[in-house]
Order: sequence, then structure tokens, then C-alpha cells
Amino acid sequence: MRIEITGHQVDVTPALNDYVNTKLERISRHFDHHLDLRVILTVDKLEQRAEATVGVPGKALYADASSPDMYAAIDLLADKLDRIVIKHKEKLGDHRRGGSATNPASID
Repeated sequence: MRIEITGHQVDVTPALNDYVNTKLERISRHFDHHLDLRVILTVDKLEQRAEATVGVPGKALYADASSPDMYAAIDLLADKLDRIVIKHKEKLGDHRRGGSATNPASID
């Protein structure tokens, strides 16, 4: 997994970089193939904001979170992104299954 971290009006320190990498590495466990992850950390007056876009085959998944603390915003972002990726994988599984269980002709 390749993570690109940028900061708008905030310096991305090595501590923030390591924290983002450790929190978002669980996203890579859901897929066997290479993922591109772009993270943008922003400071707006008293609000800290974290945004991420995951490039999965055929789609881009987006999540954002804001909090008074940057580390809390990153935690919220990781949780949201994890839920979105799991939901995406479930949709792929349902689509490939063919939906034969809902076909009334196949019920005996």
C-alpha cells in the first residue's frame, strides 16, 4: 500500500506521518492487491480535518473527519474509511454471487 500524506496549513511531522501510517495500514488487510491512499491534513482555525481517498479498482472511496485534535480526526478517519472499504467489499461479493437466492423460480 502506498500512502501519500499532504498538509494544508500544517506541517506533516514524522510523528503525524507515523501515526497516519499505523492507523491506516489496517485498510490494506482488506485487499490482496496494491492500494493507493491519499491523505490530506488541514487546519481551519480551531478545527482539524483529515481527508482520505482510496483508489480501488474501478472506484475511488472517499472519507473525511474533523475534530479539535488532529490525532482524534485521524482516528475518526480510519474508522470511517474501514467501514466504507468493508461495505464496498460486501457489495462486490453480493454482485458476483448473482443473487440466485432472490430469484423466485429457484425456490422449491
